[in-house]
Amino acid sequence: MRGALPMVIAALTAGVRSAMLPAANLPEVRTIEGIGLLPVSHLRDAVAHFSGRAPIAPVPTVRYIDLLTAREYPVDFSHVKGQRFAKRALEIAAAGGHNALMIGSPGSGKTLMARCIPTILPDMSFQEALEVTRIHSVAGAIPETGLLTERPFRSPHHTASNASLVGGGAGALPGEISKAHNGVLFLDELPEYRRDVLEALRQPLEDGFVTVARVNATATYPAQFTLVCSMNPCPCGNLGSRLQPCRCSPAEIRRYLNRISGPLLDRIDMHIEVESIPSDRLSDEVAEEPSSAIRERVERARSVQSERYRSEPGGLRINAQLNARTLNRACPMTGRAREILKLSSEALSFSNRAYTRILKVARTIADLEGADVIDEAHVSEAVQYRTLDRKYWG
Repeated sequence: MRGALPMVIAALTAGVRSAMLPAANLPEVRTIEGIGLLPVSHLRDAVAHFSGRAPIAPVPTVRYIDLLTAREYPVDFSHVKGQRFAKRALEIAAAGGHNALMIGSPGSGKTLMARCIPTILPDMSFQEALEVTRIHSVAGAIPETGLLTERPFRSPHHTASNASLVGGGAGALPGEISKAHNGVLFLDELPEYRRDVLEALRQPLEDGFVTVARVNATATYPAQFTLVCSMNPCPCGNLGSRLQPCRCSPAEIRRYLNRISGPLLDRIDMHIEVESIPSDRLSDEVAEEPSSAIRERVERARSVQSERYRSEPGGLRINAQLNARTLNRACPMTGRAREILKLSSEALSFSNRAYTRILKVARTIADLEGADVIDEAHVSEAVQYRTLDRKYWG
């Protein structure tokens, strides 16, 4: 049955103290306290219960912490050779929930690093897990284990339609961007997606929710995800490569890059250039930092943010979600940092949106260092993640 979890939560909110549901839906609702859950496998079981011939005892609840297990992944940042700059940028993105775009030649490791991001993200809180599971329950995509305990990592193919990404169907079901709520939406080969599909991301990226309207139904779903994208710098992929020459004409490069609109690019906090690694570097025995070490730093930074925003309304949890009302209060700067940000904005013609996103990234960099006040080093590093749009898009 689709939507069992939101139904049970709604029943509990309405004062209902027991609920009968299909036994197959029990795993996704067993963590809900305050309501007796009566699982049935057949309609005759329900009849026997209500007639008193075979009463069904409520099943005991399960603590969320007991569902958390040691996470195992097939990838790890220790598998990525070199790429110190890109790894640092993705650590910042994970710590603050910032959107990121990686630009580099084919085979440089963009996709591998993107798939490593879940390995450095902290566990979801019980409230976050409920939010994610409710969406997947409505979509009919609940795993056998029931409640989702790992942050979603959604990677739709570049042939995905607008409806599959945003949501749709006769019942206005959630799409990929809502299924990625509290997790990561990864778009590989970004320019290959249809233009209307990419433009549909603009409103959810700004508002954190999406409204799906169809003839028979209208639904609003949360969509607070971290967008991670990757792309080549040109059609052949070798523009700027130290290993292969580029075969594209300037006109071809311009047409390729222009598939990404300025407004969408402006909503991506960090632009990361991924360099090509020589083959001899790939086979060396230098140990790379594992995901577990990076994750510890990310968790510390997330804890700082959780404490800072504990009393803030609206479900504010991470720096990427800061709005105009809370931005200045959460991001105190030294005089020198403020001056650098002002001069950089004037020199590089940053939009107001880009200015605020740089400030949020600087806040995360300061959190990773345990600093309460943003200084010039934090701002300088944040600014360098917004220079590639000038390099490639002019």
